[in-house]
Amino acid sequence: MGQKVNPIGFRLGFNRSWDSQWFSSKKGFGDWLLEDLKLKQSIKKKFYHTGIPRILIERRTPEKVRVTIYTARPGLIVGRRGAEIDRLREELQELVNREVVIEIREVKIPELEAQLVAENIALQLERRVSFRRAIKRAMADVMARRAEGIRVIVSGRLGGAEMSRFNRYQQGKIPLQTLRSDIDYGFAQAFTTYGTIGVKVWICRGEKLTLSREEENGLNAKKG
Repeated sequence: MGQKVNPIGFRLGFNRSWDSQWFSSKKGFGDWLLEDLKLKQSIKKKFYHTGIPRILIERRTPEKVRVTIYTARPGLIVGRRGAEIDRLREELQELVNREVVIEIREVKIPELEAQLVAENIALQLERRVSFRRAIKRAMADVMARRAEGIRVIVSGRLGGAEMSRFNRYQQGKIPLQTLRSDIDYGFAQAFTTYGTIGVKVWICRGEKLTLSREEENGLNAKKG
């Protein structure tokens, strides 16, 4: 049997930190976890078109939640004179019934974010673009940004075929077992008229031997 592990979870604590950075007792853990899921789902659903690969949630005090949104189009979330972000803050505060602080960070190279690449391929499949053309175009864009490698797996009724199948495409190197390799992973679903198609993307962005200062702070908070 094949032994598979999530590339992000495999590297937690080594060269990647958690997307939720807080500590709670067993009694309150479930409530905060549910709040995190509600926050991320609400933001992702409302601003899916802005390209959000990651949402970071921090809780340094029980009364305040800090949400950091990484997006390829920060202007669409902020809105004119900050109107959209103020409206989003009010909605999230009503959702979790506590103070919410929102910070927006721009993703400078969207082509190197595996989640955004997977969502882009899924969107093209929903528009009835040939899956081979969509994948090859996405892989070419990623490699043009000097990535060391990319792997794409699509599964489902590809091209409207009667029998479900999966295809794998790879270019460059993807050393999944090498911990020092900076492997980004993304998953998206394309909801077509003939069924759901899953898209998985791995991108190798070189080597990353240490955590950033922000990720180290999150790791220390987890250990504390």
